[in-house]
Amino acid sequence: MIKKEKVLPFITAALDEDIREGDHSSLACIPKDTEGRAQLLIKEDGIIAGIHLAEWIFEIVDPKIKMLNRIQDGDQVRKGAIAFTVEGPSTSLLTAERLVLNCMQRMSAIATKTRDYMKLIEGTKTTILDTRKTTPGMRIIEKWAVRIGGGANHRFGLYDMIMLKDNHIDFAGGIPKAITKVKKYLKNKNLDLRIEVEARNISEVKEIVSLGGIHRIMLDNFTPSETKEAVQFINGTFETESSGGITSDTIRAYAECGVDFISVGALTHSINNMDLSLKAY
Repeated sequence: MIKKEKVLPFITAALDEDIREGDHSSLACIPKDTEGRAQLLIKEDGIIAGIHLAEWIFEIVDPKIKMLNRIQDGDQVRKGAIAFTVEGPSTSLLTAERLVLNCMQRMSAIATKTRDYMKLIEGTKTTILDTRKTTPGMRIIEKWAVRIGGGANHRFGLYDMIMLKDNHIDFAGGIPKAITKVKKYLKNKNLDLRIEVEARNISEVKEIVSLGGIHRIMLDNFTPSETKEAVQFINGTFETESSGGITSDTIRAYAECGVDFISVGALTHSINNMDLSLKAY
């Protein structure tokens, strides 16, 4: 599970965006000392995600709110189930409601899609990765949801890994120049970062292998047959990652080629939120 302090800046910013000087709708019509209860209702089947995040949101909005979990992050849930109940000052419950729902609906959808993809490659050695194709400001919770769904995180941002894609290579003047410059840069900056290099065809795979000094080769927009050829040529010398337009219909074929990773941007960039609601009772 992600550490609370890593998520606090996101929660604080999101609450500030929503509340500012006060939740006037609630403050205007509900007496301050009114107590209430609510429950998180599951309205479609899937994988639940964001339970811990909801706890932290309620706690920050009002420490008086008490939350009782009935299920845990990563659980398979069915329509009609209750994820948790909360009780406390009614105005505080209403103030926290929308942020909790916005986060949990998106996280649960991502976790569900990730779990679906993981099931499609069961029995292979391949791990599903996310990408940087995330919602600005929400990357930390979207990548958290991928992990809840059973996938793994690729680099979090531009700062924690070297990833030489086609544009980097072309702007640098080719694969040899790009890799040489990266090694020199890391040495001069005293940085210890993993290096991944994108290959667009089998010729580039061979060029990267001959140069060496990197950690992973991304096979971008390869067909399954091309992927199998590349994996056999690399022969475990470097990690391998398939990427580019891989769907639920094709992912099994790529995994069976023996790649270590398959990155899927669709886990986070094209998600329909899971239907959840927070209802008073």
